[in-house]
Amino acid sequence: MRIFLRVFGYSARYPFLALGTLLCAVTGTVMVAVFPAVTQRVVDVVLRQHHPEKLIPLVLAGVAAFLARDLLNALRILLNNHFEQRVIFDLRSDLYARIQKLPLPWFDNRSTGDIMTRLVEDVTNVERMLIDGIEQGSVAVLQIAIVLALMAHYSRGLTLAALTPVPFLAAGALAYTLTAGKRYRATRIATSDLNSLLHDNLDGIRQIKTYATEEREHARFNAASERLRQATLVVMRYWALYSPSMSFLGNLGLMMILLAGGRQVLAGTMDLGGFVAFLVLAPFLYEPVGRLHSLNQLLQAGRAASERVFSILDAPLEEGWKSDPQTGALISPLKGEVNYQGVGFSYKEGHPVLHDISLHAQPGEMIALVGPTGAGKTTLVNLLSRFYELTEGEILLDGLPIRSLPLAELRRSVAMVTQESFLFNGTTAENLLIAKPDATEEELWKVLAAANAEAFVRRLPEGLHTKLGERGVKLSVGEKQRLSIARALLKNPPILVLDEATASVDNTTERLIQEALRHLLSGRTSFVIAHRLSTVQHADQILVMERGSIIERGNHSSLLAAGGLYASLCRQAEARHGILGG
Repeated sequence: MRIFLRVFGYSARYPFLALGTLLCAVTGTVMVAVFPAVTQRVVDVVLRQHHPEKLIPLVLAGVAAFLARDLLNALRILLNNHFEQRVIFDLRSDLYARIQKLPLPWFDNRSTGDIMTRLVEDVTNVERMLIDGIEQGSVAVLQIAIVLALMAHYSRGLTLAALTPVPFLAAGALAYTLTAGKRYRATRIATSDLNSLLHDNLDGIRQIKTYATEEREHARFNAASERLRQATLVVMRYWALYSPSMSFLGNLGLMMILLAGGRQVLAGTMDLGGFVAFLVLAPFLYEPVGRLHSLNQLLQAGRAASERVFSILDAPLEEGWKSDPQTGALISPLKGEVNYQGVGFSYKEGHPVLHDISLHAQPGEMIALVGPTGAGKTTLVNLLSRFYELTEGEILLDGLPIRSLPLAELRRSVAMVTQESFLFNGTTAENLLIAKPDATEEELWKVLAAANAEAFVRRLPEGLHTKLGERGVKLSVGEKQRLSIARALLKNPPILVLDEATASVDNTTERLIQEALRHLLSGRTSFVIAHRLSTVQHADQILVMERGSIIERGNHSSLLAAGGLYASLCRQAEARHGILGG
């Protein structure tokens, strides 16, 4: 019930649309009473009492009633469509806003396809439960009440006969409702699994083609599709038993009316016209009952979808968003002094990946992080932007704990250039303007020039306004990297993180990127993770990490003299370079 009340809260935002829809539905439903009354008058007055002059007026009255009902129905559909689309928009907007403020660990445990299914398909199912359920359910109940009142007017005895199947209909509906939740949840999960697989395969279509795994991926897709088919068939199997059974019970009611009414007419206790009118009314009683059964299926599907939607809306926000207005700003700009004090971190409780990390970076200093894969270098810099929350110690920025800073302001103060540069499926300009939405075209060209990206952008068919494709597919790795550097330059933050920024490019491209990075690093506090040690030899501090701890620290010369892991890594790099050079 709590889920239904929460869903209902969205319709309460538009009371006039809801009221207009219901008024049209109610008024149109009242028109149901006209046709049986017209039928009775035709039988008793026109036919039995021989008043042919009243036939045409009575028929016209019936036509007017049907016309009014259908005009009201057309208006109801228009209002209902506006109503439901506004509710869908609000629900999706709230859902997306929540997703934007959820912590990264939440995304680490969910597939993109599942999130998309909840945002698109599940929201639509929730809306159908909300709008169609309220409107059609209200109309059906109202129609049943009107028809029962009219039936009682004609014959109370026949009305009781018509109600004979009701206890069985109610019992069947209750049994179906109590057992339906698990079945519908299974279909939603299977749908999410299929969408997740499809999203991954489309995203990785180049890898699929590279490794010629089309047939294997097709088999995986068919297996996921088969699970959805089986889950849907389970739902349909129960519905195939439930719906015809309810229809049969309703038809038994018609037979009871025919039996009891026929006896009353033969006994002279009921007029033929009244009996015919009652028979005309009977379908109007069982038709909304059948509609309620169909709505029951809709409600069960909607309930399963609602649970999935509200599980996102109820997910805990990143800590900083709880008290952080997105427009919040610091009184003075950050200078970029960073201080890690005894920092520890665990992705999973009891399995620490960082141990007692302490470091101090003065404004404008370059801090290099080196060490083997899995040492914790990327995790360490991710804590600075609060992508993950540290579990021990404290990180200070300009002497202030980062958890005391507005989250949006903290992240505006840190730019990241990673090994895999992500570009959105938009134009060059749109990808740059993420960093500074009000930047002029002149500013864009300026940062592109500083990032050694101006030349290739000018060669693009439409320059700044060229669509780059999904993930920047139309650009090379080096070109995407230089656009990422230009974007960071445009952001102009006091702190910069470079995570293997030149790891995936050739030597020529690396030189272009290194030249661009010199512009980017100037005057900023920077944390540089690099596997090519030649790029960090001039760092103010070099921190050597292994198994989540800093085991060596100093500058290039002092670490070489110490003869530890850093010196060993340098010797290995020189050996590789020598082999490659030979």
